[in-house]
Amino acid sequence: MSGAGFWNNQDSAQAVVSRVSALKAVIEPVEELQREVKDLEELFELAFETDKDELGQLELDLEALVKRCERIELQGLLSRPEDMRNCFFSIHAGAGGTESCDWASMLLRMYTRYFDAHKYKYRELDITPGEEAGIRSITLRVSGPFAFGRLSCEVGVHRLVRISPFDSNKRRHTSFAAVDCLPEFQEDINIEIDEDDLRIDCYRASGAGGQHVNKVSSAVRITHLPTGIVVQCQNERSQHKNKAQAMNVLKARLYMLEEQKRDAELAKLYGDKGEIAWGNQIRSYVLQPYQMVKDHRTGHQVGKVEAVLDGEIEAFIESYLRHRAKTRQTQK
Repeated sequence: MSGAGFWNNQDSAQAVVSRVSALKAVIEPVEELQREVKDLEELFELAFETDKDELGQLELDLEALVKRCERIELQGLLSRPEDMRNCFFSIHAGAGGTESCDWASMLLRMYTRYFDAHKYKYRELDITPGEEAGIRSITLRVSGPFAFGRLSCEVGVHRLVRISPFDSNKRRHTSFAAVDCLPEFQEDINIEIDEDDLRIDCYRASGAGGQHVNKVSSAVRITHLPTGIVVQCQNERSQHKNKAQAMNVLKARLYMLEEQKRDAELAKLYGDKGEIAWGNQIRSYVLQPYQMVKDHRTGHQVGKVEAVLDGEIEAFIESYLRHRAKTRQTQK
């Protein structure tokens, strides 16, 4: 980074900066913890000899260090090569019409609050509004240390049970939405794409954006003909940038498709999510007749539904990381 001309290529430079940030997120907490353990050891010896009244406070400091150590240990479970990467994070409304579109927008709010709390940066790439309310689908680019590793724990169908605000008879409704997550790759992935295998369509972007959106066909949709994978991007200001971002998403999808052939668990996560409807949910959010959020993969559940919908989902991510690590160990 200190070399001459490092910033001449902004894209490659930014990729290096992101890599450094990810590595620092691994190394610096460990080094800091090691220093504090050494300091606490010295303080304990001093207090034991001269001022035993301080031992109570040192015990509290030790408990805090143990909790931080557990968090670092948990981060060690994010050991897959792609876990450090930024990601493309998407939400899709499922069975239930307007109800599910509204549920998808509630999930979007939950996740963006989680991103804000954990200092992840996110940017909208593509959105399809619901016919009456909410969103039909949205794709975000999320950047930050271990973005893919953590958010891949959320992949699957999410189920909501509540009294519908759209039902004049105040009946209970069940809604579904699916979450997907793909690692972002730049030039460091060996995925060859034949231009003859692509159908590229340009169209006018929808949504906010002023005159540029209405007059210029800058949005890009790419169809990979051999696999049928369709990706699109509409929120960059130029057709060129939208195409480049859509190609990045396509590379990520093709990479994960190859991974499915080699990894049974990834095949389950990405290939066999099934319909966005009954029987496929990974987590249920129940508002009526009682309040509970339960992850069906791990059994982890909490009663504070509002807190979860406000972005407090870290406990679910951590429990699934442990579950996934234990499952892999069993398979080995």
